[in-house]
Amino acid sequence: MSNTVFCRKYQQELEALPFPPLPGKQGQEIQATVSKKAWEEWQALQTRLINEKHLNMLDPDSRAYLMTQMERFFDNQETDQAEGYIPPSQA
Repeated sequence: MSNTVFCRKYQQELEALPFPPLPGKQGQEIQATVSKKAWEEWQALQTRLINEKHLNMLDPDSRAYLMTQMERFFDNQETDQAEGYIPPSQA
């Protein structure tokens, strides 16, 4: 049986991430409080934001922007969306 975690996004026990997704304390905190499902959904949103907003991951401001959006996403707060994006379920 895989490990579970009480996911802060979904407020229920779900499958845990197998390892910290980021280095350091922040990665450990995410592994302890975010489910695999929520992390995968964040990765999809993150990819759309990077592509649509033409973010440069070498730019500290772009990285800080993404970290802010990530925290908002996991805390069920409003996040920026890729403009013109239509989820496949609504296409």
